[in-house]
Amino acid sequence: MRRHTPRTALTATAAALALLLTGCAGGDGHTDADGTIHLRFQSLAWQKESVAAHKQLVSEWNATHPDIQVDYVQGSWDNVHDQLLTSFEGGEAPDVIHDASDDLADFAYGGYLADLRSLLPGRLTEDIPEGAWRTTTFDGGVYGVPFLQEPRVLIADTKALRAAGVRIPTPRRPWSWPEFRRVTEELSGEGRYGVAWPLKEPVSVTLNLGLSAGGQLFHRGADGRTTVRFGEGDQVLPGTVRDQVNADRSAARSALGMSGSDTLPGLFGGKYAMVPLGFSYRQQVAEQAPEGFEWSVLPAPAGSDGLAQGVSPQTLSVARDSPHKEEAVRFIDYLLRPANMVRLAKGDWMLPTGTEALADPALHTAEDGWATGAALAKSLRPAPAQFVRGYPEWKDKVATPALQEYYSGAIGTEELGRRLVEDGNRVLARYQR
Repeated sequence: MRRHTPRTALTATAAALALLLTGCAGGDGHTDADGTIHLRFQSLAWQKESVAAHKQLVSEWNATHPDIQVDYVQGSWDNVHDQLLTSFEGGEAPDVIHDASDDLADFAYGGYLADLRSLLPGRLTEDIPEGAWRTTTFDGGVYGVPFLQEPRVLIADTKALRAAGVRIPTPRRPWSWPEFRRVTEELSGEGRYGVAWPLKEPVSVTLNLGLSAGGQLFHRGADGRTTVRFGEGDQVLPGTVRDQVNADRSAARSALGMSGSDTLPGLFGGKYAMVPLGFSYRQQVAEQAPEGFEWSVLPAPAGSDGLAQGVSPQTLSVARDSPHKEEAVRFIDYLLRPANMVRLAKGDWMLPTGTEALADPALHTAEDGWATGAALAKSLRPAPAQFVRGYPEWKDKVATPALQEYYSGAIGTEELGRRLVEDGNRVLARYQR
């Protein structure tokens, strides 16, 4: 829903957007003649509830901190990488930057972000688990505060599952990958597929859900160099999907080129019994489902590593060139107080990273599947590609076309592995010389 495709090449559109944003920010990121400090906060909130939560928190901060005023700037997930790179190189970056952890590596290594280790308050560092901090740590420095995370879940047609008499999985007793495959066969027939895999962007789904079966794909050696290996665990998820589509006919072939939103009409109309989606898609389901449609949130299948799956949390960073880093971190700390983190999580229909916020009863209700998502939080891991230099090129030029062909049945497992490993390692090698 809110993912972006980082690109290193600057575009005229990105440059123009950056100039527009900096020109309309409402503050200069410095200090007024009366001593009032202005910070620019670029938010990527886009859903109505999320935008409202961000803006309300900024207003509350400004009302209680007259000497440090925050100017809200609206950004977009669609072009954030290019827009930020343009603003960094032009010396016009926002002071406080909303992004995702899988987009930070180039900015961290490029020297554009402040190392927050000496600035973060103990309350915040202790509240967020170490695993989440690893998603924003590069070469020992911490370049962002992870605050929202999104597991992948199964959104299911409750009536279809009930009619088929299949076992309903829970976080304590999830389906295994083989059981999931059998269930989708049982749910198929009479014009309905057991599952629709929206794989227009197949790489992150494959990597992140593959962790449950022990897949890792990227391996860092003692010399610090990362290489690709396509092991047995890496083959479980893609093999399951390929068999569902091509052998069992329990997964809709037409969905392979769809986005998550594209599959919802088919779910509502009875064409699919289940769709694997990000946790935040629940908002669209709640708002768009026709009257009488019953839906459930189920955990993704589990493998040898249980329910483990990779995530790239949303983050808040500080520009290295900001003249007011301490004040920027004070504002971040305010935004991420437990009660405020809950507000942000509910606005985005996601999970907070903070331990205290995650324990809030509002995030453990059965309604809309909140309790299922909260139960998955302890199984979330940093996405496998989190620290891989050259990952965007590997993803776009090697992994995406190879996986698309594999899932469609055009190539087999051996050829998929050869492309991911041989072609992929050639790409990564250029970034590790």
